[in-house]
Amino acid sequence: MKNIVTILVLVIAFTFTTQAQQRGGKASTEKMLKKMTTDLTLTTEQQNEIKPLLEEQMAERKAAMEKRKAIQDSGEKPSKEERQKLNAERKEKATAFNTKMASILDKEQFAKFEAMANEKKGNKENKGKKKKN
Repeated sequence: MKNIVTILVLVIAFTFTTQAQQRGGKASTEKMLKKMTTDLTLTTEQQNEIKPLLEEQMAERKAAMEKRKAIQDSGEKPSKEERQKLNAERKEKATAFNTKMASILDKEQFAKFEAMANEKKGNKENKGKKKKN
C-alpha cells in the first residue's frame, strides 16, 4: 500500500512539473511583452505587432536549444565551420528581429530597447565570473 501511494505521489509530481515546463514559453512571452510595455511605453498597436515577433523568436530559440541538446547527447562535437555557421545564423536572426523592432518602435523607444538588450547581454557575460576582492 505504501508503495502504491509513493508511486502515485511521484506520478502526480512529475505531471505537474511537465505541465509547468510546457507553459513556460507562453508565460515568458507574456512577461517579456509586459516588461517592454512598461519600460518602452508601448501602444496597444505596438503590443499587437510585437507579440507575434516574440512568440516566433521564442519558438526559434526553443528549436535551436533542442538541436544543440541533440548534438550534445549524440556525443559529437560540431566542427569549427559548423559552429561558425550556427553563430552566423543566430546573428542573422537577431539582426532581422532588431530590424523588425526598429520598424515598429519609434527612435526613442528603439534606443531604450537596445540599451535594455545590451544591459541584459552584459549581465549574461558576467554571470559566471566571480568578483575579485
